[in-house]
Amino acid sequence: MSRVLLITGASSEIGIQLLRAIYKEYDRIYLQYRTMNSELDAAVNELSTSLDILPLYADFVDENTVYDMIKEINSSGILPNSIVHLPASKAYNKQFHKDIWYNYELGWQISVRSIVLILQEYLPKMAKQHYGRVVFMLTSYTQNNPVKYQAAYTTVKYALLGLMKALSVEYADKGITVNGISPDMMETKFLENLPELIIEQNRVRSPLGRNIYVEEIIPVIQYMLSDLGASMTGQNIGITGGL
Repeated sequence: MSRVLLITGASSEIGIQLLRAIYKEYDRIYLQYRTMNSELDAAVNELSTSLDILPLYADFVDENTVYDMIKEINSSGILPNSIVHLPASKAYNKQFHKDIWYNYELGWQISVRSIVLILQEYLPKMAKQHYGRVVFMLTSYTQNNPVKYQAAYTTVKYALLGLMKALSVEYADKGITVNGISPDMMETKFLENLPELIIEQNRVRSPLGRNIYVEEIIPVIQYMLSDLGASMTGQNIGITGGL
């Protein structure tokens, strides 16, 4: 059986580092992106000389582009049996009563609707193979550790957590694992809309005295995707530096 991976949100720092860490383990890798940046372009150009890597454009705010991406994958006849779902709206601070519904809806479109449509297409096919791996990027907020002024982001991530838990039960007897990873604040561009004071306060409150690094979560994702992770499903693994 070929191993085929789909990474959504592949242009993120997590997506690019994950690609570089695991590319030798797959026969084909699909990389969904909304904006092709120089880092992803460089990784694709470097690694595609020895591997079948296909970048796929889809703006998850537009439902039609999700279907277009699925059609493009299906037309190849080589379907993913492992999926890592990374996309999220960028974090921002806003008091609940001052925020607007659009930000909740935007987060839902990017993070929840997209993966529901993708998994409705590919989970039944994984079940026929009796093999599949699905990993959701969650947040330490889903481990009873939310912070102030991020109600929209937290709400969307809890929706993903619920989806992950429900699917892990439904597909546990079909050779499919569905897990989540919940890091605390990470040093990535995802934080660029947050005040530096908030980022620094998080560094100070961490027992590590710093925020989480991307390279610290990649091995956990690798384990969830591997054959060694076959007996782990429905788990939300926190990487929080002791918080």
